[in-house]
Amino acid sequence: MAKARAHPDQLGFAFTAPVPATGAAALAGLEQRISRCVGAMLNSDSRPRELLAAEMSILLDEEVSRAMLDAYSSPARDQHKVPMSRFLALVAVTQRHDLLDPLMREIGAALLIGEEVKTARLGQIERAMAMLEEERRKISATAPLIRGDRFL
Repeated sequence: MAKARAHPDQLGFAFTAPVPATGAAALAGLEQRISRCVGAMLNSDSRPRELLAAEMSILLDEEVSRAMLDAYSSPARDQHKVPMSRFLALVAVTQRHDLLDPLMREIGAALLIGEEVKTARLGQIERAMAMLEEERRKISATAPLIRGDRFL
């Protein structure tokens, strides 16, 4: 099978709030979606699967083989579920965060990568400043000067 090319922009962040899965069977078929995600990660990377497995083995300090990766990437092989540690190691090795984000959104979360956390913090700071400015405006409308009559 020919290798698929990586998404050119890697991760286009969606600013809509993710909705967590609730209710009966809301996450049904998740293992198959994870398997397809593993397959997409493997197929989009130009390196041999043996090399990806070796890099994962180094990260995890445990043996990961090409055969394991092949099994993880097959939705039909439902007895070969990928452990979360290996799935995250594969994301780290392939840098395919764009494929992890949709899975995270299924449980109501969204993915920020590295320094993007600073952007989220800036938004939080700006929101807090706006709330404080609103409080200042409301209070200043009725607040008297402290002992103001002595200075006039």
